[in-house]
This record gives sequence, structure tokens and C-alpha cells, in this order.
Amino acid sequence: MPDITTDPAATTPPAPQGRRERKKAATRKAIADAALRLFLERGYDDVGIREIADAADVSTTTLFKHFPVKEALVFDEEDDVEAALLTAVRERPEGQSVPAALREHALRSRLLTADGNPRFAAFLHLVNDTPALRDYHQRMWLRHTAALARVIAEESGLPADDPACTALAHFALEAPRVAQDHDDPRRAVTRAFALLEAGWSALNP
Repeated sequence: MPDITTDPAATTPPAPQGRRERKKAATRKAIADAALRLFLERGYDDVGIREIADAADVSTTTLFKHFPVKEALVFDEEDDVEAALLTAVRERPEGQSVPAALREHALRSRLLTADGNPRFAAFLHLVNDTPALRDYHQRMWLRHTAALARVIAEESGLPADDPACTALAHFALEAPRVAQDHDDPRRAVTRAFALLEAGWSALNP
């Protein structure tokens, strides 16, 4: 994914890395950059794994060590994405509800727009017009449900396996997708979270 930061929580400087970790990170970035360049030039379906490996000057074995499936080459920051999501709940302003914190995070980080950046506009076009990438992105996003549910439970003083926490986590992650085809996505997201807020408040007065 292009280096476009939309969530302030994702801007925390990483901890210093050792030489080996820096080398691995550099290799991973080189592979992801080569893949995205080729995808943007020719289309996702018309680029092969071997071509990407050659462009990044690595073996296909090395490529698969970093990216187990082709779709992952486009989304290479999932750990950072989850960290920002959980931080949005843990470090929400005093008095702000969990659903409200998740709504603000969704509005900042999930309703992505090009904002005059041609490279990012091309990236959005690539993802939106490639069913395999759209589906993979959503599956990866929903992978954060369990971690988010645990943090919601911790912050709310509820048991870790409380089904309400899991339900809130799941539907909060799904909410931005239901807004994608609306004329006013921000309003659609806000209304979806208003429903979640009402239900959460009723269960946790």
C-alpha cells in the first residue's frame, strides 16, 4: 500500500530495529514496491509472481516468506493497521464511548479518498476494480475482530468472551463497507454507528 497515513494513531515512531530486522524490512518494502509498481502499470491479473521477484531482485522463495499470497503484496501494513485500531479504543478521549471511538477511527482511516494524490488515486482504482483485492482486503480487516473484541471487553470491564463485545467489534469493522456505495459515505458510516451506539448503550447503561 502506498505510504499514505490517514490515522494519527499510526504515526507513532517504531522502536529501533537491529541490523537483521532492518534488512528484512528493506527486502519486504522492495518486494511490495515492485509489486505495486507492476500492478499499477499493467493490472493485477496480468503480473506474475516471478516477474515481481525479478523486479525486486529476490527469489520467489524469499518473496513467499514475506508474502504468502499474491493479494498480500498490495496490503503490507496489517500489523500497523491493527495497532492503530486498538489504540483508537484504548486511548480514546475521556468520556467518549467505545462505539464513538470506533466511528471516528473508521471516518479517519477507512473512508479513503485520493485527495489530489495521483499515485494513491491509482492505488484506490486498482483495489476497487479488482475483486480479488477487494475481497482479500475485507477478509484481512475482519481478522481484527477477535483482538478488537478483547480490547473492548478490557475497556468496558466485561468478560473477555462476552458476545456483545464480539458483536460490536464485528459490526464496527463491517460498517465502513456498507457505506461504500452511498452518495454520502460519511453520513452512512455515522448512521451505522449511531445504531451500534444505541445498542451498546442499552446493554451497558
